[in-house]
Amino acid sequence: MDATLIGAWVATGLTLFILSFLYKDNPLFKLAEHLYVGVSVGYTIVKAYDTVLVHLIIKPIVENGEWVLLVPVMIGSLMLTRYVPKASWLSRYAFAFIVGVGSGLAIPRTISSFILKQIEDTVRPLLMLAPGGGVTFSWDLHNPASSLNVIIILIGVSSVLFYFFFSVEHTGPGRMVARTGVMFLMISFGAAFGYTVMARMSLLIGRLTDLIEFSDASYGRPTIWLALVTIGTLIFLSRRTEGEPPESH
Repeated sequence: MDATLIGAWVATGLTLFILSFLYKDNPLFKLAEHLYVGVSVGYTIVKAYDTVLVHLIIKPIVENGEWVLLVPVMIGSLMLTRYVPKASWLSRYAFAFIVGVGSGLAIPRTISSFILKQIEDTVRPLLMLAPGGGVTFSWDLHNPASSLNVIIILIGVSSVLFYFFFSVEHTGPGRMVARTGVMFLMISFGAAFGYTVMARMSLLIGRLTDLIEFSDASYGRPTIWLALVTIGTLIFLSRRTEGEPPESH
């Protein structure tokens, strides 16, 4: 029995155990859930050990003599002092260093990616530098449809910003602009939610595709046999639960 055949039976069984939650919470689902969490944690620990400790610390120090790496190792080791009550105050230096460096690296990158880049992409199509100097508009007023995307982005950004501008009461024309901003926000949230749902649907389609593929005789028909085992186990557990006397309080 090769590894592919074993993998087909294991993947099919765990998939059916997880899908059994659609009936109700049961021991088969808990078995698959706990196995998934345990394997994930174990894989993460081994991967972190191999990637960080072996390839980034041990090998560079032993093979290349990069002793300067002992400095971050010492700073990281200070975090373990949280488990020693009398020395736990040393971990504050490690956390302060990590938070400070992390903020210093993340804040400029976030501002550049989510603020400056957004502003640049919003106004760049509207303006252009003239050959002789100065700034000119790039809109074709005689053919507004040619810049339809630019117009939509401009209206969306302006109306959304106005909606969150609470120093002016949203009445009259401002009310219409604010409602336009709400419409763009709902479209954005809906698109994000739809993207999330489609991502989950792609995972479901992948599992259903495997169930169909593994129902072939070349794999021993694990989908059919394990589906029967899963259904039989659920029926047995349901009958046993019905036969048990109610708990007294």
